Amino acid sequence: MVRRIARTALAATLLLVIATGLAVTIIPRFLDRRYYEGPRSDHYDGARFFNPDGDDTMAPPAGGSRGGFLWRQLTGSDDRPAWPDRVAVTPARPPARVAGTRMLVTWIGHATVLIQTQGLNILTDPVWGARAGPFGFGPRRVAAPGVRFEDLPRIDLVLVSHNHYDHLEQATLKRLWQRDRPTIVTSLGNDSVIAQTGARAMALDWRGGVQIRPGVRVAVTRNHHWGSRWFADRNRALWSSFVVQLPAGGNLFFAGDTGFGDGQWPAEAAALGPVRLALLPIGAFRFVPGQMASGAHIGPAQAALVFERLRAAHALAIHWGTFRLSYEARDTPPRMLSAAMKCLGRTGFDAVAIGRTIEVPPATIAPPSPPPTTTPAAMLACLDTPAVRALR
Repeated sequence: MVRRIARTALAATLLLVIATGLAVTIIPRFLDRRYYEGPRSDHYDGARFFNPDGDDTMAPPAGGSRGGFLWRQLTGSDDRPAWPDRVAVTPARPPARVAGTRMLVTWIGHATVLIQTQGLNILTDPVWGARAGPFGFGPRRVAAPGVRFEDLPRIDLVLVSHNHYDHLEQATLKRLWQRDRPTIVTSLGNDSVIAQTGARAMALDWRGGVQIRPGVRVAVTRNHHWGSRWFADRNRALWSSFVVQLPAGGNLFFAGDTGFGDGQWPAEAAALGPVRLALLPIGAFRFVPGQMASGAHIGPAQAALVFERLRAAHALAIHWGTFRLSYEARDTPPRMLSAAMKCLGRTGFDAVAIGRTIEVPPATIAPPSPPPTTTPAAMLACLDTPAVRALR
């Protein structure tokens, strides 16, 4: 009996050693997926992508170690302001189609927006899941989608900005593909992740483009971010913004998820034609008290500068109030955006409730305006008021 127990224990130990050895050998390679292989460029070194204007997205946004940052995020031990457990949402029921130059826009939540114009139904970074993360973990949605999936009209075009879980949700993409077979446009490498759902995506590099139909073209444009599905596959796939060039009324710009970087990428998008509507992120920017932006995320102050540099006629605030991803209170981003727009002396960039549909008038085609003059330092100086400092 003793010998049998000893043999069993020895076998179990050997199996454990073998399993550990296999895990050490296989798991990192599995997690470090090679989503893309191609020639080197000014933002790809042959193995990983990078921001050509400098990479300030590597360090934890609150300083210290990344492990400590994640622990504080998971445990809520960073004295962050409270968020509501649930936000009331009245879901919209969009029309089947919107013809001609008329444009209807419905914020579904986070970076998911339905744009209807020219007989096209366009969807950005579609996420209908209850959590933004793998295996049912991750930040929980506090606001239900602004359109029930079953009320979503047939989708023609999907734009996927990068592979983070709060922007690329495989379950939603699978449902869309099985139901509508939309054209899916993304940036290099993300097609590999999307293909795991059975869907097919067209992956393009920055400055690439594809014609969707006569008069409608999608251009993949630069922004400033990073990508990863796991801990070891950082920047194996590219991140991007998009310009949808439309035949009349001005273009649609979708910033995806982005930091400010060199601040020059908005001008690259604006060079493709007048921007009728820009979808700009304003949330997940504060990881310690008083922070106004991180390397990977613009806050309201920088979002207002992006709006100015795009010379956009109108903008809609996205990437806030749906998943709790950072330190700021839920209503801080729109309140700070209002103050930032007053600093610019401009209107037209607003935050709306999830589920609200707005009609966006065509852009006025005017002679080229002079370059914007507001600097980040000037914006921060303007916002240095007791009212803004009091925002958490």
